[in-house]
Amino acid sequence: MKSLLITGGSGHLGHAVLERFSREYNCLLMTRTEFPKFDRIFGVLHLAGAFTMGSSPDDFSKMLDANLLSAVRAIEGAREKIEDGGRIIGISSIASRTTPKGLAAYASAKAALNAYIEVLSKEFQPRHITANALLPSTLGPNDIPFERVAEMIAFLLSDAAASITGQLIAMTP
Repeated sequence: MKSLLITGGSGHLGHAVLERFSREYNCLLMTRTEFPKFDRIFGVLHLAGAFTMGSSPDDFSKMLDANLLSAVRAIEGAREKIEDGGRIIGISSIASRTTPKGLAAYASAKAALNAYIEVLSKEFQPRHITANALLPSTLGPNDIPFERVAEMIAFLLSDAAASITGQLIAMTP
């Protein structure tokens, strides 16, 4: 059974992802304080993140830590253990592209995550590891269902998506 390292598994999206993948994959949950032990993994799913309205230096620090640096910690910690042909998938936000008023820290952190994913797609290309990001608008019962995001992740994990890399995929209701 292939293994996936998952950040942010405790939120609504994390629950939908775990429900969708726990029968097909060995899901290893990474928390802020715990990095699971493993020899090899098929991929990293970066679901962790946070949201705030604001643009103070403290807002920027919190958003960069939650939305970018948490991905960097997971992916760089697993870099040498990702199988050739594996996958890296990050959850970003459409706000990184639409830059709504009042979301300077959040949108900037998600835009930085996008750039990181695009760089990773080039760095991992020789090993045929794909790196992509999903950019949902708002998630929730009245917006994009968490299960739909999980299905898009399933597609990106599939053999059919083996040549899709470096993509920032917008998702709208």
